[in-house]
Amino acid sequence: MTDATHPAAAPRPGRASSILEQDARTKKRNAAEARFKIYGIAAIGVGLFFLVVLLFAIVRNGIPAFTQTFIEVEIALPADRLDPDGNRNPEEMKKVSTFGYKPVIEAGLVQAIEAAGIEIPFEDKDDVADILSAAAPAQVRDMVLANPDLVGETVAFRFLASSRVDGYMKGRVTRDSLVRDKNLDAEHLDVADAMAEAGMLERTFNWSFILGADASESRPEQAGIGVAMIGSFFMMLVVLALALPIGVAASIYLEEFAPKNRWTDLIEVNISNLAAVPSIVFGILGLAVFIQIAYLPQSAPLVGGLVLTLMTLPTVIISTRASLKAVPPSIRDAALGVGASKMQATFHHVLPLAMPGILTGTIIGLAQALGETAPLLLIGMVGYIASNYPDGIASGFMDPNSAMPAQIYEWAKRADPAYYERAWGGIIILLLFLMTMNIIAIILRRRFERRW
Repeated sequence: MTDATHPAAAPRPGRASSILEQDARTKKRNAAEARFKIYGIAAIGVGLFFLVVLLFAIVRNGIPAFTQTFIEVEIALPADRLDPDGNRNPEEMKKVSTFGYKPVIEAGLVQAIEAAGIEIPFEDKDDVADILSAAAPAQVRDMVLANPDLVGETVAFRFLASSRVDGYMKGRVTRDSLVRDKNLDAEHLDVADAMAEAGMLERTFNWSFILGADASESRPEQAGIGVAMIGSFFMMLVVLALALPIGVAASIYLEEFAPKNRWTDLIEVNISNLAAVPSIVFGILGLAVFIQIAYLPQSAPLVGGLVLTLMTLPTVIISTRASLKAVPPSIRDAALGVGASKMQATFHHVLPLAMPGILTGTIIGLAQALGETAPLLLIGMVGYIASNYPDGIASGFMDPNSAMPAQIYEWAKRADPAYYERAWGGIIILLLFLMTMNIIAIILRRRFERRW
């Protein structure tokens, strides 16, 4: 011990700092952090703004496609014109074509309009029938052939209005826009207004757009997306039946069993590269292999499903391998430590824990395939008019058909504005399908997720 005192520590130059006060460097760092947060919030806000604008445009332009203008009128079905032989034999009555039914419809429409007290401003009163869809004669003919006893009676029909009249009721067509239109003129719209006031013409929900088939360019008011939905359904069945087992099996082998050498490295690099290949390249491959070499039918959902399977496989393999890697190695070690084989450890312990990620990746891959259009261009699904439902399961896979994205693309390139409206409506239905699939993926992930 000593009584010597330690010299006092020399004071530091400058003002003494306190831990309760921020120095200049700390203030600068905090300000930079605050600015970064503002930039992040602004970026999210801009993204949400454009998303809202996009959704608003889709809904505003697509909602009118779900409603349609109908005209209710009673039509007399004269026996001398529709069944000259008087036998009520559908085979004999088929000799009367739709051109033979057109005068019957014109006469019935003129009579119904005059009975409602509406003046027809045409020299040839039959010209008023232009407000009806071109599908009206076929509608009457089909009903008469299905029920021959209706001949000789007066029957109430609910016809589709023409696309111009329907557009006028929706605000898409104006009187000025009909100045150069060869299909309709302003006098037809006057008659349509009078018929609406008399209750003969109304705009109601159109189930045929959701459940119906495509139509020719002269009948846009009759077009529906139902047959294309069936085509997409059969394609997704093919993708699910092939991409899930093949993709999961390849992922399990590469991740759990394959030796790590240059060949497996080459395979992994190629899988990653295939995930970035433009989708139209897969369409060219499908055209060359499945149609020109294998001679499978063009525009068939089976071919579309095979092409989309090739495109979806890399996505499924990558997501499945990521899910397998996420399982802790201790799970494998514990299973092997109690005597399980490599296969038992993989299929009894690792695979169940990775299943939520596998299902999520598979559904996301299916959703991506559902919205693809480019591969379908090459195999003929674009341009094909899907006018009939398949007769059965085999017909659903092998007969020519369309798909929802291909149908939307086909409508968007047609000249009539009514088809443009239906393209927006088809986008709404396609987005609903995609949202449903993504919601299912989230639910499955939450349902089967296990924590360790």
